[in-house]
Amino acid sequence: MILLRISRAVDGMRNVQQQPYPVLWSFRRCPYAMRARLAIHASQHLVYLREIKLRDKPAEFLAASKKATVPVLVLTNGQVIDESRDIMLWALQQSDPHGWLNVWQVDPDFCQEFFDRLDGPFKQQLDHYKYASRFEADVGQQNRADAGVFLTEIDQRLGSAKGYLSGANYGVLDAAALPFVRQFRGVDEIWFDAQPWPHLHRWLGAFLASAEFAAVMQKYPPWQPADKVIFFPA
Repeated sequence: MILLRISRAVDGMRNVQQQPYPVLWSFRRCPYAMRARLAIHASQHLVYLREIKLRDKPAEFLAASKKATVPVLVLTNGQVIDESRDIMLWALQQSDPHGWLNVWQVDPDFCQEFFDRLDGPFKQQLDHYKYASRFEADVGQQNRADAGVFLTEIDQRLGSAKGYLSGANYGVLDAAALPFVRQFRGVDEIWFDAQPWPHLHRWLGAFLASAEFAAVMQKYPPWQPADKVIFFPA
């Protein structure tokens, strides 16, 4: 069984009128929010989408989660899921028409380890590489090299696992990782594209050209209390 770390609604949410659909607070370019939207899109489980500006967070969003980071999913009973990994799993547990969770059923230990490496060391290396000017000299290059070890492992798995991280078909591991690999490539696309990662380049290119990516990257204006609801998937 896949366990979700779903927190109870904060005190300020207890008197909020129950919504007919969950509310997803999101920021379009955030890779954590992106992978949450990918899983919700795959599940076809409707939510109200509320796009925010990170520099101007609505009071309603801040009341929903003390973490104050996207994504945040507020369920219809007021419960809050404020970790992107858990939002992905929750959505796919509601509906998984494409079998995204099959890999988790087959090898849950590998899936857990992969998420931990992706969200832990790799994300830290990505941040140090992307924002190298904030750190000492050579930090960016060293972290790029360290992250490259993980990307090489991804390339090897893609080559030996029938085309996807999740096996023969695209699944939860692919959706979890691709937004971060996309962000990593964006730091220096010329360098990235020159690396000997043929399977990874094919995998990322297919994702960027997909209808699913286009659907989750649609632009929406920042949410205002008086706005009409935006359903996602549209």
